[in-house]
Amino acid sequence: MNYKFIVQLVIFIVTGYLLGSVSFGYIIGKDAGIDIRKSGSGNIGTTNALRTLGKKAALFTFLGDFLKAFIPVFLARFISAGVMGEGSELAYVLGLVTGLGTVLGHNFPIWMKFKGGKGIAVTSGVTVAVAYEHWQYIIIALVIFVVIVLATGYVSVGSLVVPAWALPVYALIFKRNNTYFPVILVISFLFTILAVIMHRENIKRLMNGTENKLFSKKRKNI
Repeated sequence: MNYKFIVQLVIFIVTGYLLGSVSFGYIIGKDAGIDIRKSGSGNIGTTNALRTLGKKAALFTFLGDFLKAFIPVFLARFISAGVMGEGSELAYVLGLVTGLGTVLGHNFPIWMKFKGGKGIAVTSGVTVAVAYEHWQYIIIALVIFVVIVLATGYVSVGSLVVPAWALPVYALIFKRNNTYFPVILVISFLFTILAVIMHRENIKRLMNGTENKLFSKKRKNI
């Protein structure tokens, strides 16, 4: 790993972090006169936006969080492969690193005292941006997620089963022959680890039977 590549990694992950720290749930809530951090669970993500602000706000929150990951990751792959002349294998790594930066920015935005969201919509954006060549995988993952959420009523369960594991599973299936496979696998598992850490309270509530279901009328922590 040469100096040039290390500089690229730093640039891409910092750029991803700055873009990821744009908190759409907070912005949309403020536009509606509500500080989403002081409502519901205090989380700035889609689920709390749904329970606190309604379906339309939740949709825009999801799209904003999804796109703030998808666009920079997709561009990172394109720029590194085209403009920088990197091979497609290395471009994938740089795209993945950019995505990791966006998740870190979303989860721990510096301008919000490092209290952000849980990173599931952002991780989904990263997944689609790095796995779009295998669109069947994306559709299967989406279907599994929807089925789990509808069957259990818990978004947290669907999130911990599908988006949290989508990248390492994708790497194991499609990137085993990549020269940088060990690096790709390690970075991919970081997304899983972050998802589990950010859902630790949800996991406790699931184990205690106190987790709120998606369509519950309660407004407690979600």
